[in-house]
Amino acid sequence: MKKVMFVCRRNSCRSQMAEGFAKTLGSGKIEAVSSGLEASRVHPTAVEVMSEVGIDISNQTSDALSDFEADNYDAVISMCGCGTTLPPQWLTREVFEDWDLDDPDGQPIATFHRVRDEIKQKVAKLIDSLI
Repeated sequence: MKKVMFVCRRNSCRSQMAEGFAKTLGSGKIEAVSSGLEASRVHPTAVEVMSEVGIDISNQTSDALSDFEADNYDAVISMCGCGTTLPPQWLTREVFEDWDLDDPDGQPIATFHRVRDEIKQKVAKLIDSLI
């Protein structure tokens, strides 16, 4: 089973939503976690918009990328265009993608909905490519 790391700057919105979709859509097919260049919190609006589509991410935690070992992951997905600032060992996994999605933090809820839906489509496509 492929292991996927979703990484972003603060691990509060985009990477958390991606982890939630990957765990739900990829259940039994892939393993997924998320992290940030720095840890923060799981954004309450991210929790809200994910619950609207039946996915509970309220128990997920915001963790620093430095808490993980790159060698344990097959795929690394940068959510925010921060791929160039990741430590080199994270860029050389079997799969590396930089999705460069808009940051919904501080934006209207409509932005959270749009980014959530973009993430769902990208995660579904990623899962198909990994299995």
